[in-house]
Amino acid sequence: METLSLLAGGFAVALTPLNIALLLLGCFSGTLIGALPGLGPVNGVAILIPLTFAFGFDATSSLILLSSVYFGAMYGGRISSILLNIPGDEPAVMTTLDGYPMAQQGRAADALAISGVASFFGATVAVIGLTLFAPVLARAAIHFGPADYFALYVLAFITIGGIAGVDPRKTLISALLGLMIATIGLDPISGIPRYTFENYHIYDGVDPIVALVGLFALSEILMLLEKAAVDRAKPIGLDSWLPDVRTIWFTRWAILRGSVVGFVAGVLPGAGASLGSVMAYSMEKQTSDKDGTFGKGDPRGVAAPEAGNNAASGGALIPMLSLGVPGSGTTAVMLAMLISLNVQPGPLLFERQPDLVWGLVASLYMANVALLVLNLPMIGLFSRLMIVPTWALMPIVAAVSFVGVFSISNSGFDLQLMIAFGVLGYLLRKLDVSLVPLVLGLLLGGDMERNLRRAMSISDGDWGVLIASPISVTLYILTMAFLGLSIWLARRDFKRTQARNVEG
Repeated sequence: METLSLLAGGFAVALTPLNIALLLLGCFSGTLIGALPGLGPVNGVAILIPLTFAFGFDATSSLILLSSVYFGAMYGGRISSILLNIPGDEPAVMTTLDGYPMAQQGRAADALAISGVASFFGATVAVIGLTLFAPVLARAAIHFGPADYFALYVLAFITIGGIAGVDPRKTLISALLGLMIATIGLDPISGIPRYTFENYHIYDGVDPIVALVGLFALSEILMLLEKAAVDRAKPIGLDSWLPDVRTIWFTRWAILRGSVVGFVAGVLPGAGASLGSVMAYSMEKQTSDKDGTFGKGDPRGVAAPEAGNNAASGGALIPMLSLGVPGSGTTAVMLAMLISLNVQPGPLLFERQPDLVWGLVASLYMANVALLVLNLPMIGLFSRLMIVPTWALMPIVAAVSFVGVFSISNSGFDLQLMIAFGVLGYLLRKLDVSLVPLVLGLLLGGDMERNLRRAMSISDGDWGVLIASPISVTLYILTMAFLGLSIWLARRDFKRTQARNVEG
């Protein structure tokens, strides 16, 4: 009953005219961003963060806008996957396996409708899970000590580096680079400047928003400008606007299974929607692929990963809000925005700022319904956006990035720093190094260091304090399990690649 009362208060917050307008704007713009190949939810949220500062929105309204963009981009990512065979983002990769073959067979409308319904159901399961489990996890997290939080951060780095990354070594290097950047500024204990080179602009450290906009938005501009517009495939036309209801009903169990698997994957710190999509597709293929139809246009091969990645995207909000540890790259960007607004996610957030938490949860219920209503009749409009030329899109992204960052501090140095991070992000992406672990290191590095030093101070320098509690021991066991799994997956993929090269 207490949860229902808090949720009712959240709807009172979400139903204000400003928040409704921001929710609808976020859903629409997020779907547009998701439909454009290569952008995805992380870049979409990073691009729009400066607007929240430019217009002076409070933390609740900003989070509602960015969460709506997040959910909308997850919906929109399926459009280019099905019609172009180009994933809008990493989680949509699995949708191309059966979605594009369905489109080639003249069933594009069915594939888009199935993905829309699956996305709705998966996201609904995630929001219900967020409503039920986030407060429970927050209450449990109150018992975490400094050593336990340090173990939690170690787990977050291992999961996002070992499972979410293609190459565990590169993603762990990226995380270490983020941790190094997080040490710039005044020492939190002694107050001595570290790595500032006597530049007073960075005595307070690197502003996460400046770094994020550079790493994602500006590097994306450089990546897209490098690609010739002629490289884009021509989208497959829609012969019919009316999907077959029987085909959607046929996928109901795939949607249910994918939603549950995706939600569990999303709750893991650092795993995110990519893992949820892969796990949902893999499990559904093992369960249902009796006739070898997966990969050839099986509707269940569209339903399962779409339900999985949307359920994972909602599940990723649970560790971010309850523990202050992002569950995905997009929630890492949202965490940076909250920190910049002096809001510290974690177990006390539910007590100190219930309007923010429950207003967000209520808005997600509303956004999910709005996206279903918005997406099904407007598939044709969104599909045409994929022919928008790069030269028309990139100046808008650049203008939003520069104006938004300048509005935060009115500092020309921040613009220079943003450009430097943009070049760094471009170089890392050219080297196939994931940016998400770097962001995680930048965001969590300060708290990780403070908790480590606090634990060592309490124990008078005894390193045994790090494994003194059952909570930290459990977290380290999980860390070792995930690390072992990542090494096994990397070796398996390496052997498969060698086998293919020998056969070729």
